[in-house]
Amino acid sequence: MPDGDAVASFSAMSRRAKGWLLFAQCRGVVKCVYIHYYPTMISTAHTEPPSASACTCFKLRRLTRRVTAVYDRALAPAGMRVTQYSILSQLRRLRGASMSGLADALDMDRTTLTRNLKPLLDAGWVEVATSAQDARMRAVHLTSSGEAQFQMARAYWRRAQAEVNSTVGQREVGALHELLDRYLPLFRQADGETE
Repeated sequence: MPDGDAVASFSAMSRRAKGWLLFAQCRGVVKCVYIHYYPTMISTAHTEPPSASACTCFKLRRLTRRVTAVYDRALAPAGMRVTQYSILSQLRRLRGASMSGLADALDMDRTTLTRNLKPLLDAGWVEVATSAQDARMRAVHLTSSGEAQFQMARAYWRRAQAEVNSTVGQREVGALHELLDRYLPLFRQADGETE
C-alpha cells in the first residue's frame, strides 16, 4: 500500500486538477504512475450528445411560456401582459404604424393583432384612425395615456428583464439574443400563421 506522503500527494494533485496518480502494487513494491489528463480522454460511453431530432418547436415554446410568465407576473401591477407591453413598445418605436406594418413588426397576423389591440383600445392607450397619407389604410397610434402607461410599465418590465438576466446570466442572455437575431431572418412567417 502507498505510504501517507504518497496519498497526500495524490490528493493534492487531484485537487489541483493536474492529473491522476495511479498506485499499483507489483511484487510487493509500490509503483507510482503519473497519468496526464486530457479532455479527449473523457469517456463518451454514458453521455450522449444533445439530440437534433428532438422537437425544436416544443422546446422553444416551453421555454417561451416560462419566460413569458416571468414578464406577465412583473407587469401585472401595470394592468397588462407582456404582449400588450410589446405592442406599446413597437408603436412607440415606429411612431405609429399601419395595421400591416405593426403586424409585421410583431410577427403577428392581422387577426391576432386586432384581438391583442382590443384591450389597448378599450383602455384608451392606442387609437386606430384613417391614415393621413392613404384614406384606405388604418394607422395605429399611441395615445398620451398610452405613453404614460408605457412609462409606468417600463419599470416593471425592467424587473422582469433583471430576473431573466440573473436566472440565465447576463453573458448567456446576450449570447441568446445574438443567436435569435441571427436565426430569426432565416425563417419566414407562414401565411395565416397565428401567434
